Amino acid sequence: METESEPYVRLASLRQLHRVMAEMNTARSLADTLQTVADGAVGALGYELACVNLVRPDGDLVVAAFAGNPAAEALITGRVGSRESWDRRLAMGEQWGSLVFIPHTEGWVLDDDDVPQWYTDGPAPRFEDEWHPADRLFAPMYAPGPGGSSGELLGVLSVDRPRNGRRPGAWGREALQMYTFQAAIAISNARLRSNMQRALVRLEREQQALRASEESFRQAFEYAPSGMAIAEMGGEQHGRILRTNDALCRLLGRPASAMRRYAFSDLVHPEDIGTLLRTSAEGGRAELRLGRRDGTYVWVSLRNSVVADAADGPRFLLTHVEDIEERKRRELQLAHRASHDSLTGLPNSAELRARLAARLCQRPQSLHSATADSIDAAYGHPAVHDTPSHGFDYGPAAETYDAYDHHVHTVAPESDPDDGAKGLAVLFCDLDGFKSINDRFGHNAGDAVLIEVARRLSRGVRDGDTVARLGGDEFVILANGLGRADAQDLAVRLRNEIIQPIRAEGRAVRVGASFGIGWAHCGMTADEVLKSADERMYVEKRSRPKQHRRAG
Repeated sequence: METESEPYVRLASLRQLHRVMAEMNTARSLADTLQTVADGAVGALGYELACVNLVRPDGDLVVAAFAGNPAAEALITGRVGSRESWDRRLAMGEQWGSLVFIPHTEGWVLDDDDVPQWYTDGPAPRFEDEWHPADRLFAPMYAPGPGGSSGELLGVLSVDRPRNGRRPGAWGREALQMYTFQAAIAISNARLRSNMQRALVRLEREQQALRASEESFRQAFEYAPSGMAIAEMGGEQHGRILRTNDALCRLLGRPASAMRRYAFSDLVHPEDIGTLLRTSAEGGRAELRLGRRDGTYVWVSLRNSVVADAADGPRFLLTHVEDIEERKRRELQLAHRASHDSLTGLPNSAELRARLAARLCQRPQSLHSATADSIDAAYGHPAVHDTPSHGFDYGPAAETYDAYDHHVHTVAPESDPDDGAKGLAVLFCDLDGFKSINDRFGHNAGDAVLIEVARRLSRGVRDGDTVARLGGDEFVILANGLGRADAQDLAVRLRNEIIQPIRAEGRAVRVGASFGIGWAHCGMTADEVLKSADERMYVEKRSRPKQHRRAG
């Protein structure tokens, strides 16, 4: 480039530029590319100094590479100039195509701005195109835009002190512009590669983190001490089990391969299916029974978490299954103790009243009002239909009452034994001669008698009937669907069972039994029903000679 008028020199310069541009595009990093650009401006274009100012993400420009003078390089490398100052520089001076030349006669106004620069001394120019030490030449580098247009500013290549001491002519300017254009392409490509490498590194880290997270989840899932399962959510396969851990397989006694053939709805107890469906749809916790391979059921606490995808919505259910069989067993035992007699195991007085009250409502069925009146009159109770204390306005017999439309009314059978009507019979049983056994042989013998009587009463009734102990030697039987003759027959059969000898404390003892039969119907309270049966029992007891009561 020293003698621009000689064609062979230009060819040599082109060869040199070609080599430098090839090196720019083969640099391995953005930093290497920037340094190659600066070195090429010195080595191939014939300048003693070159500086690459790179645009940062915030818009300011930083000195990213320097070539030609180690002292100047150490002085300004890494320093930053504001975008405002650079825009002012690129807008003034002489426009040489895409280049900006600021002669020393104008450059003094830039001495106080914040752009990093170096200063060189030298004599005043002796001829018109001689390079002055204060001259400045800038080559902006723009990213390639669509259709060959210029895109965003990538940086500015600053050059100084041409070796021939003269301002670049037409060939030198063209060469610098061409070089700057190729440098911008190389920097854009290097930046893309750098961004891609950072993205790949970030992706690899994210994948490593994901793999680590998946491995942590797998270990937490597989080795959890309680049962875990993943099930489908939504669609035709809703609730189908996709994966289970060892703890759940052990709990249900089923291998993992077999579990994948089921949905939770296939395993849950029929009485708990509604609870399961509500829990599966909404997430949350529920207590229910799951079927084991041997046909038994185990109580579990089932907690669902809906695992959702941000784009696609709910994907599947993560289900945690905890064995609560022992706790449920204790709860059931406590509930049983609260509602059953500790000696005989029969329902106690509170449980009896609860079962009886569940069958009754305040209002008798209007179509049976005449029957109810006659029953009340027979037992000495006022007619419920005429009693305003229940708060109802009693209308015609055909009137319906919405409050009890769902209720099957309990009514007493007619007094005629041949009418075939059935009702809820309440048999009140009192043992005869029991006190003398307690007094003569002790409470252990009395307890043995009560236990055996309870067993005989339970054995003598149908499935679904209730045998309860009120306390002491009093028992009550609730038997639904009996006519008057049926109730009498039942009382006789039970009495005949009771009067058979009972082994107590190594000896045979006997007790008698008196029965009173009452009838439950809507409009009575549970206490009223029991009172009516109790009164009938005392009527029956007094009607028998005293010497025949114990032996029957």
